[in-house]
Order: sequence, then C-alpha cells, then structure tokens
Amino acid sequence: MVCLEIENLSKSFAGLEVIKNLALSVHEGGILGLIGPNGSGKTTLFNLITGLLKADGGCIKFYGRNITGISPHQICAAGIARTFQLVRPFVKMTALENVVVGRAYGSSPAQSIKQMEGEAEEILKFMGLYDIRFVVAGQLGLAQRKRLEIARALATKPNLLLLDEVMAGLNLREIEEAMRLIEKLRDSGITIIVVEHVMKAVLGISDRVIVINAGEKIAEGTPNEVVNHDKVVEAYLGCAEEGDLA
Repeated sequence: MVCLEIENLSKSFAGLEVIKNLALSVHEGGILGLIGPNGSGKTTLFNLITGLLKADGGCIKFYGRNITGISPHQICAAGIARTFQLVRPFVKMTALENVVVGRAYGSSPAQSIKQMEGEAEEILKFMGLYDIRFVVAGQLGLAQRKRLEIARALATKPNLLLLDEVMAGLNLREIEEAMRLIEKLRDSGITIIVVEHVMKAVLGISDRVIVINAGEKIAEGTPNEVVNHDKVVEAYLGCAEEGDLA
C-alpha cells in the first residue's frame, strides 16, 4: 500500500527552483533511501512534507488525504514525524522529560502525565536509552542525542518517520548500531524515509532508493540498480564526501 504520494511538487527560493515537479511514492512498511549530492533538495523535500515550508505547486497525499499546505502540528497529528540534521534536545531537561514532551503531541497524545511518563520510558527502553533517562540532555554524547531525537519523534506515534542524517558525525561502530536500530524501527511497523550521506549505510538498509539532483528525481530502484545508474554516477562524480557509492 502507498502511504505517501507526491505529485508534481515544486518549490523555489528567490527565483531558484529547488524542487522541480517532483513525483514519488512511498510504500508502507519499508525503508526508502533518499540520496543526492549536497544541495539537491533532500532536506527541502522533508520540510515540504512536514509543513515547515509551503509548496509553490503540486500535491502531497498521506494515505490518500491531501496534506499539502496544512500546518506542521496537523501533519504530526496525521502520523508523520521527523528528525533534524542538527539535533536540538531541551538541554536542561532529562532524556525522559524530552520524550514526555513528545507524548503530549502527535497522532494519539497521552491523556495524563502518568501515561506520558510510562510510555516515554517504554520508548527509551526500545531506543536503548533507559539507563540514562534521568541524565540531562545537555550532558549526552552525540550518538545518544541522535537516539534521543528519534525517541522524541517516536513519542508522537508516527506511521511515517523521516530521518535526516541521523548517522552524520558517528563513528563506524555507532553507524552500525544506527543501521540496526533503523531496521528495528521498520520491523516494528513504521515506514521510514532516510536521508543520509553515509552511502554504504543507507544503501545497506534501504529496500528502495530514490536519487534526486537539483530538485529532480534522476533514478529509482533497488540499491544495486541505482549505484550503477549512469545519471547517478554522473551526479556524484567529483563529490569527495559523497562520491563513494561502492
């Protein structure tokens, strides 16, 4: 079943077209990798899906409902959550308190503080953060902060989770752990779109990959199909940070 469908989406900034008549679909229950060179429009697309930006044209449908142009909190309530490239927890609050805040929002907000705390603790257990639940977020390392960012998103009870560079800045062991975590999230029934610059990682966990360049989709298929696509090789040619698609 298609859970997210995007038709002829476009967005410009000061006359520069960042997303150009983009069309794609996301199938329920899988991991979709969204890749492309720096500045290709990946984060802009996330911002359009989640209502942080308004599209100039086109349509975004979530389980058949047109969500184009509605507010971020309405989109969150519909069942879409996301993380951000720069993790920004409430640094003076504990890990538990950060997730409790998330349970006050989303598709099925908790109705009491007791419920919020109980469900937040379960999310922290799932994320491997239970033992540091009373640690102030400002004292956490980068890998733990990134997990906490995902935990806050999970607290809104999403059907679709957008992960924006959750592996950036992590070491090899932490990247491997993040890959297994994303697969665990998928196996729990959440559909996932991953934007990531760590190519070997995103290609290793994605069921399907879409490549965009200059706001346009240039390739779509299995990881093996897209890395051998002529337009993909051309788009990444000369990009030292992202060009290793092997």
